[in-house]
Amino acid sequence: MGLSTSVLLIIVLAPLVGCLLAGFLSPFLGRAGRTAAHSLTIAGMVVSVVLSFHVLYQLALGGAENYNQNIYTWFQIGHINASVGFMVDRLTAMMLVVVGFVSLVVHLYTIGYMRDDPGYTRFFSYISLFTFSMFMLVMSNNFMQLFFGWEAVGLVSYLLIGFWYKRPTAIFANLKAFMVNRVGDFGFLLGIAAVLTFLHTLDYAAAFNAAPTLIGQHLQITANTQWDAATVISILLFIGAMGKSAQVPLHVWLPDSMEGPTPISALIHAATMVTAGIFMVARMSPLFELSSTALSFVLVIGATTALFTGLIGIVQNDIKRVIAYSTLSQLGYMTVALGVSMYSGAVFHLMTHAFFKALLFLGAGSVIIAMHHEQDMRYMGGLRKYMPITWITMWAGSFALVAVPFTSGFYSKDAIIEAVGESHRWGAHYAYFCVMAGVLVTGLYTFRQMYLTFHGKERFKVIEQHGHADEHHELPPGVLAHPPKESPWVVTVPLVALAIPSLLIGYLTIGPLLYGNWFGGSIHVKQTNDVLAALAPHFHGAMAMGWEGFTGLPFWLMVAAFVICTYVYVFNPSMADRIKNALKPLWAVLDRKYWVDEVEYALFASGGVKMGRLFWKFSDAGAIDGVAVNGSVRMVHRTAALLRRLQTGYLYHYAFAMIVGVIVLFGGYRLFGN
Repeated sequence: MGLSTSVLLIIVLAPLVGCLLAGFLSPFLGRAGRTAAHSLTIAGMVVSVVLSFHVLYQLALGGAENYNQNIYTWFQIGHINASVGFMVDRLTAMMLVVVGFVSLVVHLYTIGYMRDDPGYTRFFSYISLFTFSMFMLVMSNNFMQLFFGWEAVGLVSYLLIGFWYKRPTAIFANLKAFMVNRVGDFGFLLGIAAVLTFLHTLDYAAAFNAAPTLIGQHLQITANTQWDAATVISILLFIGAMGKSAQVPLHVWLPDSMEGPTPISALIHAATMVTAGIFMVARMSPLFELSSTALSFVLVIGATTALFTGLIGIVQNDIKRVIAYSTLSQLGYMTVALGVSMYSGAVFHLMTHAFFKALLFLGAGSVIIAMHHEQDMRYMGGLRKYMPITWITMWAGSFALVAVPFTSGFYSKDAIIEAVGESHRWGAHYAYFCVMAGVLVTGLYTFRQMYLTFHGKERFKVIEQHGHADEHHELPPGVLAHPPKESPWVVTVPLVALAIPSLLIGYLTIGPLLYGNWFGGSIHVKQTNDVLAALAPHFHGAMAMGWEGFTGLPFWLMVAAFVICTYVYVFNPSMADRIKNALKPLWAVLDRKYWVDEVEYALFASGGVKMGRLFWKFSDAGAIDGVAVNGSVRMVHRTAALLRRLQTGYLYHYAFAMIVGVIVLFGGYRLFGN
């Protein structure tokens, strides 16, 4: 029994149809267009999600074989074939379900969050287009289509981050995201070119089958320098992942993307764009397994991201930015798993993280709604009595994030830490320190966020106002026109829907996904690199692993973070300022984000700006404005001034001109007439 091509096409095209209808039809329907926009796009998402679950069921339990077919040939030059096609195996099916489900929840949530926004229909059109692009990426069976989906999600994320285009900060953020991703995408494109050069194909299956031929091949850089072909290909492809999945030093765009509306923060940072790089490396495991150098590079970059970006989250006061730096840190954990050849563990953490991180972002959005779009946690506190559903669900997401035993985050994160400890790859000791220290760091910023937001005394003031005009007055920070209240059901129902898998999905799936060879041939690991095989004898089921978690070092590091934050932010709030003053140099380093933005601007962006000014000065201002435009104006002006001198208005001047003219005429006739 095989998968139906029609079903796969509907999964991909349903969000695109919803996008086009919402974008082009809804604006002509007036007020009804808003209802039409969310109805059409949500209907498309429901169709995609239901069929995605059907595909997953067929592959996992229905005995269906993997699908790999070309649907349409774009062009063919010799043996090089560029096609639109689908490769659907268990890895793809799991991604379809995760991406589709989180996207559907975000669509529903957007009805409440963006209710009063004038760009309501445009936003729904964008997020459906985003989902279509992600589906094209994960279902692709060739590098050309992968690159199309890769660039499409980048383009739509640019539109969504800068959705509120009247805000200068939003425009700066989307330009920053776009430019930083171009750096990674340039490396990614070179990697695809290297695949085509050495393997002579753009098709996944053909490239993976030919991958062993890379052994012994080299890329000639200079007369005396040769680089291993597999290493070059893998590192170049991973540079693309560094941009999309925000790894150090290409991570700087992701925190600034918080300028976009909260629903897109959840969509970008949970299961879609930022995890595209993780999925891509897992899909390319047959290539990465050929180079231990490339895997060590991946390992060190991921470990650095996991620890050092998490530290920045401790000093953030914006509720969304704390979660953004948490995303960076968790992406680092996924990348570490890739670096120790634990591809299934990286994808497993990708799945669990998608649910609890989307929950935390949408919960933060619920808080922002209640606080009248205030995002600074220093002006919150005591919100649990106003927002009980948001409070409970965000604690559920927080428990999963800090890896409390039996939650989904515990199973995926602890498995990664154990795998790194088992690995003997170069850089594994450094990575083990980073991921273990990252447990403490994760607990510190997570519990700090929850205490500052929901517990302690209220740090906001309510000034009751009457009349619609007063409601729109600009109020100082921490001053609200009305008391906070729980968000409407269209916001809270998605929170509950995400809280359930955030707590349970890890317990239910760790056995088959990590130790049951569930992915089969979707992921390739060399026998000498298989850390999961070394861990398998110690796995005695999800229940036993949960109980053992209470005795491990990660659990006690998390407890230490909980005790520290409880004491500081509940029993002795003034101590936070004393700690900040005592550690002021360290706090300054974290607050300035290690000056990475400044260094990158000085080394790269400033050069581009200076080059742009140089071209502007000599080409635009000098040649175009100075010569072509202003020069022609000056010429006309001077010619007119000269001709104006001939028009004096005196009769004798005109008579003299006539006499001169007659003399010239007769003189010319005598010279040339014969």
